Amino acid sequence: MDLNQINELDFQTLGEWPKVAKAILILILCAGVAGAWYYFDTKGQLTRLEKAELSEQRLRKDFERKQQKAVNLDAYRQQLAEMQASFGAMLRQLPDKTEVPALLVDVSQTGLGAGLEFERFQPSAEVKRGFYAELPIHVRVVGTYPEFGDFISGLAALPRIVTIHNVNISHAEGGRGPLSLEATIKTYRYLEETPPEKRGRAK
Repeated sequence: MDLNQINELDFQTLGEWPKVAKAILILILCAGVAGAWYYFDTKGQLTRLEKAELSEQRLRKDFERKQQKAVNLDAYRQQLAEMQASFGAMLRQLPDKTEVPALLVDVSQTGLGAGLEFERFQPSAEVKRGFYAELPIHVRVVGTYPEFGDFISGLAALPRIVTIHNVNISHAEGGRGPLSLEATIKTYRYLEETPPEKRGRAK
């Protein structure tokens, strides 16, 4: 079957076509039906299948993560209990309002005990930080390096939390004479939550 015979084919005489031409036409029709079937049905199914597989992978990972947490639940509970105990111990190191004056005395006595001379001891207003408040104390003391070391070590040894910030050491008299240490010492106070009924009476 050559090209001239293909040009002479007429769909009105389809039954008289050669077998080869009929076979080619059938193949073309089958390919068209298969392509249409893939485009309108199979393609959508494959897309949905791919989404389902991705969803399955996400669910599997989520399940494995939750299973891992469930397996370690007892360990998490133990860690939580240890954290709560540690947090409680830290809170006990924060003075309440009635203990703050005594703590200020302890700070000044620690400096005097180290042999320092206070030129400035100025507590500032409290700064609230969530569940606690900071009480900054600006100090300037005169002494020697060993005395400064004893002072800072003494602050660290206090039973309450005390920190020291912005330390600056210089000569007290223009490059000569004794040394001067300026710093901000911070103590902390736990802010207890006020019960609702007390808040109502306060209003």
